Amino acid sequence: MAPPQPRIFPFLKGKSPGDRTMKSLLGGKGANLCEMARLGVNIPAGFTITTDVCQEFYRVGGDLPPGLMDEVKEALALVEKEMGKKFADPNNTLLLSVRSGAALSMPGMMDTVLNLGLNDAIVEGLAKQAGNERFALDCYRRLLQMFGDVVLGIDHDAFEHEIVALKKGAGVKFDCELDASHLRSLVAAYKAVYARNGLALPQDPWEQLRMGIDAVFRSWNIPRAVKYREINKITGLKGTAVNVQAMVYGNYNSGNGASGTGVLFTRNPATGENKLYGEFLMDAQGEDVVAGIRTPVPIAEMKGIMPEIYRELHDTVKGLETHMKDMQDTEFTVQDGRLFMLQTRNGKRTGAAALRVAIEMEREGLITADEAVLMVEPRHLDQLLHPMFVNEKAYAKDVFAKGLAASPGAAVGKIVFTADAAEEAAKAGEHVILDPFETLDVEGVGELVRIAVERGRATRPGIELGICGEHGGDPASVAFFNDVGLDYVSCSPLRVPIARLAAAQAALRAKAAAAKK
Repeated sequence: MAPPQPRIFPFLKGKSPGDRTMKSLLGGKGANLCEMARLGVNIPAGFTITTDVCQEFYRVGGDLPPGLMDEVKEALALVEKEMGKKFADPNNTLLLSVRSGAALSMPGMMDTVLNLGLNDAIVEGLAKQAGNERFALDCYRRLLQMFGDVVLGIDHDAFEHEIVALKKGAGVKFDCELDASHLRSLVAAYKAVYARNGLALPQDPWEQLRMGIDAVFRSWNIPRAVKYREINKITGLKGTAVNVQAMVYGNYNSGNGASGTGVLFTRNPATGENKLYGEFLMDAQGEDVVAGIRTPVPIAEMKGIMPEIYRELHDTVKGLETHMKDMQDTEFTVQDGRLFMLQTRNGKRTGAAALRVAIEMEREGLITADEAVLMVEPRHLDQLLHPMFVNEKAYAKDVFAKGLAASPGAAVGKIVFTADAAEEAAKAGEHVILDPFETLDVEGVGELVRIAVERGRATRPGIELGICGEHGGDPASVAFFNDVGLDYVSCSPLRVPIARLAAAQAALRAKAAAAKK
């Protein structure tokens, strides 16, 4: 009898029982953390609680399964040994981050808690250890805000109101300009927010950890996560994994080295240029880079500020790109002059970037021609077929704002997905955009197609079969038609390149699947 599947997978530098192939079980973030650990990349030690546990969580009525926290304590002992610190210890403090991570990337949809493990006593001990009261209080106010919002459901704006008022009274613009006395006042103000809601931050770090894990599992079914899955047609996932990881601090300032945090792509996600693309902030933590509180600095400027760290970062992420065989989207923290990688995943990109990245990576020998074909999604070609401005200089004088477009071309209107909805909206005088290329109803019409192919070939084995209509240009439908044995599809001229790419990818996947049998 096979042993039961572990519920927890540790990742420590140089070793992990998990790897990047286990995204269904460990989520994308957890699987890639395990893979980075196996590669010897410098990551903060931690462990992943599997998506199976998420299923069990909901199966037992929304509670952590019996015995899970005992396993968490065993895994955390490994993290403590690796990091040389102890959780819930005021004299040698290990703090934790608790993050979600589904098999498919759902950026910003589920919840995170940082600096977990602080309380009124431990924050004073952390200040003494770091020799920096401001740093410890900054971590504490962040925990109070995130735990109150994510775990206890206190309105985020209640905390935001307090920090905005404090900065205004102090005459400063940025959070990083608040000194230790300001932050001590902010901690008191945040505690008052809890009190007004009849709540308090648990002073037991282990209870914080239990509640944090519980909250991340619950975030799988919060409205914005459910809606994201609906919009992006994400189905069949077990749930989210939970990643518990030692905290490293981009807001740490002991004077021994620079600290900061950042995000970067290994290639430009807008153009595909083979050059690091991203941003970073000095003396910052967690979500600061993407929160808009301060303007981040382009990653290229890191060369002049931290040249040795920049070289290490460049070599690390390019090594990950080579290993993963795709452009990577990464997150990192520098604490006291030491680089830690927090995450890596295949980066999202525009159509133009997708084509350039695939072609250049094949030329560089990083991927095969077949892999290059599979790397470009049919929707990427759809973007390239939209009308575009040819000469940017011709309209430069009229530009009043710039941004990264989701797609080239321009259209104005409310998007609808059926002809009936478009007709009704038009009658009401609304401007709409209709996307007619819905995926074939596999269980309904698709089953009829499958029956027709099977019966037709049963009587005439050599017969060539195809389909024409709007689904001939839909990538998912083309893949289905290949699987059931159609010979060709027919679609509008505009969709032909997309259909060809989808057909090539379907054939290559079928070839790879046959080779495994």
